[in-house]
Amino acid sequence: MTGSQKLYQRIADTIAARIDAGQYALGSRLPAERDLADEFSVSRPTIREAMIALDIRGLVGARKGSGIYVRAASPDPANPQAELDVGAFELIEARAMFESEAAALAAASIDDAQLGELRQLLRQMARPCSVANAFEADKRFHLAIAEATGNSVVASVVERLWTIREQSPLCAHMFAQARREGVTPRVDEHQAIVDALAARDPQRAREAMRTHLRRVTDDLLAATELDMIEKARADFAAQRKRVVARTTV
Repeated sequence: MTGSQKLYQRIADTIAARIDAGQYALGSRLPAERDLADEFSVSRPTIREAMIALDIRGLVGARKGSGIYVRAASPDPANPQAELDVGAFELIEARAMFESEAAALAAASIDDAQLGELRQLLRQMARPCSVANAFEADKRFHLAIAEATGNSVVASVVERLWTIREQSPLCAHMFAQARREGVTPRVDEHQAIVDALAARDPQRAREAMRTHLRRVTDDLLAATELDMIEKARADFAAQRKRVVARTTV
């Protein structure tokens, strides 16, 4: 393990080593997500990303309502760990930092034509069409706000974040799972962002974007819940509060 590895990768490697050593036998149930979070002194989303990384590598599998079970003793060579470079929660933290400030900056410089483009993308998100089309409109919406800042560096950074979302196997897996659970872009949240931009109110635009990305975090947490027994709202509230705090600048 190297210092450059992501935290969830180090945890995934530790659990993989335990599986190879027989500490977690084939077919056995792994400790509960909450217990692993306590053991490694990390958040539950970090454990969840580690579990999904192990799932992609073919080492473990989830059984709904039961937990995570060992299903192999060696990684799938078609899915090398090196590819699993960014997790979805880490990505959303970065988006909260950059896109919230991008929205504030755009509020001071956006023109009527750019607002018209955002409203058109809102209509596309609201239209009863394919989920893929709605998510493409969502992406274009966020990129258009970055472009409206008039700062090419900001636009480039935001575009890179969306590229990572599409190219990282772990991110792609988690967002695909969210879509299977019925998660779609919420028009009301995007409308609130447009309204703030139209009012040329930087602080309101910043907060509207933060609110939106906090909800994205919540949806991912719900859609990727791996231990259904522990899904009770009381068990989940403390972790959600920590994640929300980390996405608040």
